Amino acid sequence: MTNEHMFEHPAGTYKKIFETCEELAEPLPTTITGRIPSYLKGSLLRLGPGLFEVGDEPFYHLFDGQALMHKFDFKNGQVTYYRKFAKTDAYVRAITEKRVVITEFGTFAYPDPCKNIFSRFFSYFKGVEVTDNCLVNVYPIGEDFYAVTETNYITKVNPDTLETLKKVDMCNYININGITAHPHIEQDGTVFNIGNCMGKGATLAYNIVRIPPTQKDKSDPIEKSKVVVQFPSAERFKPSYVHSFGMSENYFVFVETPVKINLLKFLSAWSIRGSNYMDCFESNESQGTNFHIAKKDPGEYIDLKFKGAAIGMFHHINTYEDQGFIVVDLCAWKGFEFVYNYLWLANLRANWEEVKKAAMMAPQPEVRRYVIPLDVHKEEQGKNLVSLPYTTATAVMHADGMIWLEPEVLFSGPRQAFEFPQINYKGYGGKNYTYAYGLGLNHFIPDRICKLNVKTKETWVWQEPESYPSEPLFVQTPDGVDEDDGVLLTIVAAPGSQRPAYLLILNAKDLSEIARAEVECSIPVTFHGMYKP
Repeated sequence: MTNEHMFEHPAGTYKKIFETCEELAEPLPTTITGRIPSYLKGSLLRLGPGLFEVGDEPFYHLFDGQALMHKFDFKNGQVTYYRKFAKTDAYVRAITEKRVVITEFGTFAYPDPCKNIFSRFFSYFKGVEVTDNCLVNVYPIGEDFYAVTETNYITKVNPDTLETLKKVDMCNYININGITAHPHIEQDGTVFNIGNCMGKGATLAYNIVRIPPTQKDKSDPIEKSKVVVQFPSAERFKPSYVHSFGMSENYFVFVETPVKINLLKFLSAWSIRGSNYMDCFESNESQGTNFHIAKKDPGEYIDLKFKGAAIGMFHHINTYEDQGFIVVDLCAWKGFEFVYNYLWLANLRANWEEVKKAAMMAPQPEVRRYVIPLDVHKEEQGKNLVSLPYTTATAVMHADGMIWLEPEVLFSGPRQAFEFPQINYKGYGGKNYTYAYGLGLNHFIPDRICKLNVKTKETWVWQEPESYPSEPLFVQTPDGVDEDDGVLLTIVAAPGSQRPAYLLILNAKDLSEIARAEVECSIPVTFHGMYKP
């Protein structure tokens, strides 16, 4: 992933991945090159934005476009492609009224011009209509599948027909205000997730929620959701933005960054001045990053103060315990500025020189390993508490008992991010592991698939000109022995080609191409998804 891999994109065909497309009436056949591995027999499910404007009203931010579900089906060496919009309230009402009805992440929904001032005044006091636009991820809960974003609403979908079944408000079951799109799922189907909440005395906290696996009596596991443990908030009225968390065999790790949600702004902003979610974020420049840990079973917060320099953080890669330490690998963005400030669609659709100029100003990406000591003694201040032989990460206790963490850098390339990380999760989630796979962002434009050996820092890259892949998902070979025995599945947009998109299957060992299944239609950007066997 060194400089010789630095592709330039002067033609700007990446702009096409941020364009509206139609849903499909039935699955489309694909043109296959290479050979589809016989053990791939299920579906690749992906989510992302697919509708970028309603009537003449545009959506402004990358996370505003309306949720489109994509599915590649594998059957007898053949592949079909299908997609449908999630019929969320946000989508259905927008389509019906031909305007943006529900405020999205970076787009304000203006009140209905047909309603008079009195009805507008009253609807304001009914409170905020929070979006259910589930464009980020899809995952199983019990025997059901849910498309999700980061609000309190999740959307039950049928993974075969892509039909939208029902909207579920998590607030009806547990004390959270929102819940991330990045749960941890155990082998038995138990789901853990995190969301911020109001704690005692109206102070803020973050709750880890446990949703049990499929119930014998066929009841809905969501009804049995429980809060397992609560993490305190560094600031009373300003929770940090939380996108994912770490989980090892016995611990949860929550990284509290200086990117804050100003709740007072959030509560007052809605109808007063045309504001949206993005307007409610601010950075606390004086606060670094807090690393919190808790025992998993029974849930117990461990009251130790671990701190590090300011970072922005969306995705944990993996978390595991080793010899009395918790090793936390994550995709960091250096500094306190909110990376989402650089993901306005206008930025991403700019010409290549402009895209590069903007990215020069943005926080710099880095893959980092932090090591948290579990066994901490007051008398050891001033010296490095980390004694793991294979890492340069340090933890040093200060006089006030705070333990300062310095990371080991696993990968760093200026304006070249290793993001949307994936691992062999079934075999190595929460365990000592060697390989991470990622989507390479080049000045925020996704243009390569990467593999990283976290032990040796060796990297591999798959890349083709004017080709824009998405998060790579790992699928293990059924009789695989090695951690990287398997394939990576990614959807590649190639807007300049005769067939503008394809499913790409790479060998996870060396990122060599095994097969591709090309489609006749273009496919916009997708964020996350899953392989459903």
